[in-house]
Amino acid sequence: MVKARILVIAAALGAAGLASAAWAESKVAPDDVKLTDDLTVPAMLTDSAGDPAASRAAFLDRKQGNCLACHMNSDMATEPFHGEVGPPLDGAGSRWEPAQIRAIIVNPKKVFGDQTIMPAFYRVSGFNRTGKDFKGETILTAQQVEDIVAYITTLKE
Repeated sequence: MVKARILVIAAALGAAGLASAAWAESKVAPDDVKLTDDLTVPAMLTDSAGDPAASRAAFLDRKQGNCLACHMNSDMATEPFHGEVGPPLDGAGSRWEPAQIRAIIVNPKKVFGDQTIMPAFYRVSGFNRTGKDFKGETILTAQQVEDIVAYITTLKE
């Protein structure tokens, strides 16, 4: 179990270098995103609304979001290797508002506490032992965050 968790973390963090400084299209730089007192990020990170269909690639890609490595999702039942480390995403769009989902993706440690192993997908600082190739890089672009927020909100019960 511990080995499986370590592999999942490594897979997610290994993807960190591919978002590059591609957050240039964002309205807000990664470390300027602030969570409200109720642990939400109400404002979109970009001027463009998220595209649920576009998020599928980042959701599945091991070098981007790789959400399926940790979260089971019946909507993608034909895809292999659904993880069980994080909660199932079935019905997540009914459980959380977009502002809550955005906060979870941007900085899950602020939402769930230090015990979560979910990486921060839109941050560039505040990490321990970041490899030199990954310093200053986000895992996802701001648009990919918005796309995944839009997709997860479609997962209703």
